[in-house]
Amino acid sequence: MQETETKDYRKGFKKFTSKAKKYAEDPEKTRSLLNKATTKANHNKSSLSDIWDKFQLLIDMIKAWSRGDYRHISKKSILFIIASIIYFVSPIDIVPDFLAGIGILDDAAVLGFAVSQVTGELEKFKIWKESRTIEMK
Repeated sequence: MQETETKDYRKGFKKFTSKAKKYAEDPEKTRSLLNKATTKANHNKSSLSDIWDKFQLLIDMIKAWSRGDYRHISKKSILFIIASIIYFVSPIDIVPDFLAGIGILDDAAVLGFAVSQVTGELEKFKIWKESRTIEMK
């Protein structure tokens, strides 16, 4: 990848990170974003099959964080995850979604990358979530 392309990606990601800060400060806005992401994911489940379970866990983690139930994650990680989800739901990105068959590929790649970057956080959340389920029984 050329240096110019790398700068373009960084510039683009900064735009999504800036939006993520606004979402992180507004639980209602975050909930709406997660609903859009879930709807889009359900329509593209086959493209996300490799990360489906971890994506579902990622959504649950952001929901719990947004409600204030789960705070065992850095703000930097939250912003990274929300920025990735914003990219996923955005119809205009590197490969626009209206390009049938390939429009979802970059979205799936971004989500896959996000999941890979926060795998440890997801594992901690999964343990936390399972312990709460056991406590509630």
